[in-house]
Amino acid sequence: MTLEIIHEGRFKYIESKSEGEVILLLHGLFGALSNFKGIIDYFGSKYRVIVPILPIYELPILQVSLTGLVNYVYDFVRHKDLDKIHLLGNSLGGHVGLLYALEDLDRVSSITLTGSSGLYESGMGNTFPKRGDYDFIKTKTEATFYDPNVATKELVDEVYGIVNDRGKAIRVIATAKSAIRHNLGDKLHLIERPALLIWGANDIVTPPFVGEKFKELLPSSKLFILEKCGHAPMMEKPDEFNLIFEKFLKEIS
Repeated sequence: MTLEIIHEGRFKYIESKSEGEVILLLHGLFGALSNFKGIIDYFGSKYRVIVPILPIYELPILQVSLTGLVNYVYDFVRHKDLDKIHLLGNSLGGHVGLLYALEDLDRVSSITLTGSSGLYESGMGNTFPKRGDYDFIKTKTEATFYDPNVATKELVDEVYGIVNDRGKAIRVIATAKSAIRHNLGDKLHLIERPALLIWGANDIVTPPFVGEKFKELLPSSKLFILEKCGHAPMMEKPDEFNLIFEKFLKEIS
């Protein structure tokens, strides 16, 4: 399923259809739309799948924070008049989804996290890679997956382009630091909604113990750990991921 990016005012997004139950996908710092291709292709005709492109690189530098991204999602939901939302977030997108749910729980039906930050993360490292070091970026990008071949040249090029754009690189660092400051351990009990956790057994960014901790702290949650899988299960194990997610949606409907 190939979808055009829709521009409406300050919002950019893709949408699989104009009606039906809403699945709202929230991406992480790197790789926005391409990361969710498997989900969009599988669920796009059955559900109203929407992916807002988070303004990680567009926000004024003083507004770069998780709060700025959560406010964007909050405003986007109202712009589209969305309700009974099935939130799904990967990595930083999961973190944004949790913070949004805490602000706007009445509009949320469920939340699915995969490799989510919010409790712990080991990001690109304490030192940001030297600009121009393509091999380093390639190695780092590959390391987020169990199978390095999942890190396509297109994805590596995208990450490399971000790192070599000073304005974008500064925003990535600021956003990552904001994520570390927003630890949600003492607030997750407030999200009283069905929650699905899908983790990679080989995730080195948010290791499986993070998924276990989310399961402990989210009141109505189920955890699935996928073998031979890294930080983006929906990319590395799309078939398993989609079946687990579909079963979860049917159980709570």
